[in-house]
Amino acid sequence: MQRTYKTPSRTGRQSRRMTTEPLRYDTKIAVLLRADLEIWQRLNVTAFLVSGLGAQLPEVIGEPYEDADGVPYLPMFRQPVLVFEGTKETLTAAHARVLSRALPRAVFTSDLFVTGNDRDNRAAVRAVPTRELDVVGLAVYGPRNAVDKVLKGARMHP
Repeated sequence: MQRTYKTPSRTGRQSRRMTTEPLRYDTKIAVLLRADLEIWQRLNVTAFLVSGLGAQLPEVIGEPYEDADGVPYLPMFRQPVLVFEGTKETLTAAHARVLSRALPRAVFTSDLFVTGNDRDNRAAVRAVPTRELDVVGLAVYGPRNAVDKVLKGARMHP
């Protein structure tokens, strides 16, 4: 894999400069949100969804950060997260496709807006059959082409 534009080179003075080399990953991290969500819901759903990918897939996490004064910061994703939006029908179709392709995924349903903790969130999802889930957000990770096929019909979030 090539260096990322966010990762400084490792030699002398260059160690604190960012590279401008373009980077192409063979994988993609994507979030698909239902277009009718309020702004706070979009942000909340995105945060919850990507936390699932980071927790389950250590290969998506980069190295820890450090500023010029040596203050450390937690690592983040090694690659960009692309955010898309679509209709309820787009989300339903994408959910079916991500399941059929068995790609790593996280789901956020409308029921989770009224729960207040992780235990109740899991219970809310478990209570509904797969085909009846009211999916408002979906995160997926995998080969670029496979993720693109899952997201068919969605558009980049404005």
